[in-house]
Amino acid sequence: MQLQVLNSPFNQEQAELINRILPTLTESQKFWLSGYLAAAQVTTTSGVPTAQVTQIPAKSVDRSSAREVTILYGSQTGNAQGLAKKAAKTLEANGFQVTVTSMSDFKPNNLKKVQNLLIIVSTHGEGDPPDNALTFHEFLHSKRAPKLDDLHFSVLALGDSSYEFFCQTGKEFDQRLEELRGTRLYPRFECDVDYDEPAAEWLEGILGSFGESQTESSSEAHEPAPQLVGSQYSRTNPFPAEVLENINLNGRGSNKETRHLELSLEGSGLTFEPGDSLGIYPENDPVLVDLLLEEMKWNPEELVTVKQGDIRPLRDALLSYYEITNLTKPLLEKAVQLSASKELQNLTAPGNEAELRVYLEGRDLLDLVRDFTPRIGSAQEFVSILRKIPARLYSIASSVSANPDEVHLTIGAVRYDAHGRKRKGVCSIYAAERIKPGDTLRVYVQHNENFKLPQNPDTPIIMIGPGTGVAPFRSFLQEREETGVTTKGKSWLFFGDQHFVTDFLYQTEWQKWLKNGTLTKMDVAFSRDTTQKVYVQHRMLEHSKELFEWLQDGAAVYICGDERHMAHDVHNTLLEIIEKEGSMNREKATEYLAEMQQQKRYQRDVY
Repeated sequence: MQLQVLNSPFNQEQAELINRILPTLTESQKFWLSGYLAAAQVTTTSGVPTAQVTQIPAKSVDRSSAREVTILYGSQTGNAQGLAKKAAKTLEANGFQVTVTSMSDFKPNNLKKVQNLLIIVSTHGEGDPPDNALTFHEFLHSKRAPKLDDLHFSVLALGDSSYEFFCQTGKEFDQRLEELRGTRLYPRFECDVDYDEPAAEWLEGILGSFGESQTESSSEAHEPAPQLVGSQYSRTNPFPAEVLENINLNGRGSNKETRHLELSLEGSGLTFEPGDSLGIYPENDPVLVDLLLEEMKWNPEELVTVKQGDIRPLRDALLSYYEITNLTKPLLEKAVQLSASKELQNLTAPGNEAELRVYLEGRDLLDLVRDFTPRIGSAQEFVSILRKIPARLYSIASSVSANPDEVHLTIGAVRYDAHGRKRKGVCSIYAAERIKPGDTLRVYVQHNENFKLPQNPDTPIIMIGPGTGVAPFRSFLQEREETGVTTKGKSWLFFGDQHFVTDFLYQTEWQKWLKNGTLTKMDVAFSRDTTQKVYVQHRMLEHSKELFEWLQDGAAVYICGDERHMAHDVHNTLLEIIEKEGSMNREKATEYLAEMQQQKRYQRDVY
């Protein structure tokens, strides 16, 4: 609808100005502007408000708490936590009083005292809450959860659209808070792996909603625009780290290839602690890119716009910007619009979810364009449906104290056959085959407060990390050696791989630490050296009595590695040990482990 002199109180010049600017505003900008104007309308010439605007008609917002915001985060790898901290800084810069808390540290009984709640939560595994969100999620969905008539809330959900239950935990929190009579401050946002821009838009909308619904006496309550706060090098501005070393850790004849990378962080200002991860932005396999271009009969030099102001040759865009090795349900649903293929339409039709799930497993973009013809649409239209290639996170395998201005990684090269073609892991093969000393990798530090050494150096630690899962424990022990924690807290490492001779990663370092006391005890399991496969959980059971004694003495347990198999088996083994040695039933053992988790004595870095 166009404003005109006849249908509005504006003169011709004013109406023309408004008609020009309105189409350029986002929804959140319109929200903010309406709130600003509403506030101005109810304020007298002396600046004292004579009325209060609120989102809930029959309720009023206590002015003492109107600008108090609680942010609860549920985070497995640190993404949600990082966003929570950034959101807090932005809100504080706009005049709000903010409390940021992990869901595991928040007392659920205090929920009724909160008026403005922002939830930032990721979805882990197959639609599960992150470890530090489990207790709060369980409470909120129990009969003990209170009615929240005075609560204003909004949810930022993080996920990965390549998983079936995309943003499931965020959806569940959003729905449950509504069921408990809370009022949405702003609609739920669901973010894929490239979450920075939508997260910023969500936060901008939050500020707009506060501007619309809550009036303050001071003009400071209405900032002209939200100011997002960020560091110099981050996910959106990665540091070009020079590769100092790239070594294969496996011996000749091994079935595996595990790369040890040492990168220089000199001049970056990046800092990290043991337990943090490093994000790497990889490049796609040039062979796969060229096969895709050949299949589509596209000109590699054709210019495409990847985002506003960023125009690149098509081959370069496919090589370094777009994800081409992973198919997702949203991608296929968009591809239907660019294809005349009846088979693709049927595959994505309602009711065929199981068939679609099977198709997505292990296939890439080349499979998609080969399997479904005829195709329509230009190269620009096609790349516009692709998502940005996500960074890959790797547990840091070094300590800053031991290696200043450096960061070390342990990366297992991924190669396998599927659907009649050889497949390669995007980042692992980038590191194994194409990155040499002297090259640079685009990196950033991903802090993870959910995987940290105990604050008390006397606390015993039990580390369980087969294969590349041992990486953070190398960081742990380097740190403990450098800080002198060699005669205080005991440490016990469980490590496993295929063969003793070829796959004992960092063997000489563990032996050195056993000798000087940095590492108290180590048990290993090499599954292919015996007729019957032996894994780390079998070694744990062999020492169940001593392991439980360590738990009773206050030991903290750390697990790093594959969640679906190893971490799941180790978790069940711990429960079995607690049941047996503690003379408990499964329910009591589960409570015991949950209490350890609450005390931050049971931490997992799983993928």
